[in-house]
Amino acid sequence: EFEVIERRDGFIEICDATHYLSPYRKWQAHERKAMHYLQGKVLDIGCGAGRHALYAQHKGHDVLGIDISPLAIKVCKHRGLKKAKQMSITQLSRKLGTFDTLLMLGNNFGLVGNPKRAGWLLRRFYGMTSDQGKIIAETLNPYATINHSHLAYHKENRKQGKMGGQVRMRIRQGKHIGDWFDYLFVSKVEMKRLLRDSGWTISRFLDSSGPAYTAILEKRK
Repeated sequence: EFEVIERRDGFIEICDATHYLSPYRKWQAHERKAMHYLQGKVLDIGCGAGRHALYAQHKGHDVLGIDISPLAIKVCKHRGLKKAKQMSITQLSRKLGTFDTLLMLGNNFGLVGNPKRAGWLLRRFYGMTSDQGKIIAETLNPYATINHSHLAYHKENRKQGKMGGQVRMRIRQGKHIGDWFDYLFVSKVEMKRLLRDSGWTISRFLDSSGPAYTAILEKRK
């Protein structure tokens, strides 16, 4: 199975969609390592088909998966996730409960969308997590590329006063076409900048063999 990622400027990328269902042993090393930082009650933001949430549940954690897609939630429940709820990242609040770990794997730190929304969401995450709360946030450095189409997109973004890695995109699969949405890819330096005044700090980076990396975020003491 494949999915097509379509960027607003017309760039098309075809990706293998089977990784959404892949078992732990087939995950990339930095993803597996990230799961060592799970603690307590877990919220999986953008849970998709539930691979991370199901692993956390299997390890004995109380897990809630949220996703904007009703079909993703249906798949999660079918695969055995006990708690799954259809909702957008912007609907998250303390009303949902207090969590010890927020999971944003699968590049889901990108769901913050843009710098302004990132600041707002990070402060909201601070309020809905325990004193020892963590965010396990995966993204990729958009500038680690020699692809001229990507470099031109970064340049055009900067001309418009945006961050280079701000992306307007949609997902296509077969006859199905999703809505356009905003996604944000950031370098490590940019992530540090976004965290300023958010209450969060980076305790460590877990690098992959490519541009992807995971940041373990903790509350500032």
